[in-house]
Amino acid sequence: MIPRYTTEEMARIWSDENRFATWLRVEILVCEALAKRGRIPEAALRRIKRRARFDMKRIEEIEKEVKHDVVAFLTSVAENVGRDSRYIHMGLTSSDVIDTAFAVLLKEAAELIIEDLKELLVVLKKRALEHKDTVMIGRSHGVHAEPTTLGLKFAVFYQEMRRNLERMERARDVVSCGKLSGAVGTFSNIEPYVERYVMRRLGLTPEPAATQVVQRDRHAEFFLTLSVIASSVEKIAVEIRHLQRTEVLEAEEPFTSGQKGSSAMPHKRNPILSENLTGLSRLVRGYAVSSLENIALWHERDISHSSVERVIAPDATIVVDFMLKRLTGVLEGLVVYPERMKRNLELLKGLVFSQRVLLKLVEKGMTREDAYRIVQRCAMKVWKEEMDFREVLKKDEDAMALLKPQEIDSCFKLKPYLEHIDYIFKRVFV
Repeated sequence: MIPRYTTEEMARIWSDENRFATWLRVEILVCEALAKRGRIPEAALRRIKRRARFDMKRIEEIEKEVKHDVVAFLTSVAENVGRDSRYIHMGLTSSDVIDTAFAVLLKEAAELIIEDLKELLVVLKKRALEHKDTVMIGRSHGVHAEPTTLGLKFAVFYQEMRRNLERMERARDVVSCGKLSGAVGTFSNIEPYVERYVMRRLGLTPEPAATQVVQRDRHAEFFLTLSVIASSVEKIAVEIRHLQRTEVLEAEEPFTSGQKGSSAMPHKRNPILSENLTGLSRLVRGYAVSSLENIALWHERDISHSSVERVIAPDATIVVDFMLKRLTGVLEGLVVYPERMKRNLELLKGLVFSQRVLLKLVEKGMTREDAYRIVQRCAMKVWKEEMDFREVLKKDEDAMALLKPQEIDSCFKLKPYLEHIDYIFKRVFV
């Protein structure tokens, strides 16, 4: 049974209600810092804390007139606070509040994605250990190569997602940066103590050198990290899609009772979940490009980045949150067909052991070029005439001049392909 993929918590982070609540949190912390410096009376601070709130409908009404969301927000708060509202937003510019709050929201979103990645890693490890010795054919260029195991595929995915976890943790730290240094970052109307105090309380770091905004290379790194994660999700999804093809059918997405694969063809069982993940990854990579475009702003800032971030921040984080949850569910319920894997492994009548034969001839003293020519000649005969590779080799005079029948037989064993799987697993699952 595939679990529901809820993104409600991520969506809550980006709700207007939470955005304004975070703005208010920043404003009140600034008031606290100013009070500690004697710029605001303690009694006024207590009244601000008690009365400060906003009304969503009222903000909307005010914004229609003033055409400025921060001014509309501050006006709504001021209507509730009264005379003491003159202390709110003192010495700040809009971007001080917006960028600092944005850092808080991005950090919260990153924490959810980090948890998603950890849950995915648990499932990948579980499936890797479960199928460590499930033998299947490995493919390069979509063509049979040499035997491998399904568990090793999962181990490769696990290692990549662990790197993505490390990337996401770094990106979270890079983007957890705010600023409260005024109109062009010079602290002209507010002292550095306020910034230090507020950032410490919010779990952020101050931008060491700011303009009117936090520099957007930080955010670009964040969205680029999301795009790498989405691309890794797509990589796994594409593998599932290939394994589910009718001619392969070595693994399959869970197909639930009552599910329909096609409006026209009742027999269809399509990899729609993995195809969905493939499509969503394209969106996330597009958001990354937009974040790169936001780095170059005019002088101390312009506002061209703002409209972009209002779209890509909620969209990219919600989409990646969804993708990771969906992939975790698909992998948890992935149906595996070991017997089909065995059948496919034998499909080319032993050709997948060709390198072992090549190396055996080289060991016997033949040049690599001559050995390759002999083995390839026999292999091409198998391709054309659908003969058994082992028997073709045993009838080849050049091959038999150096090899005994039992030596040829020894080349067609699975053990050499599997004996170092434990070693690889120890490196991955440390």
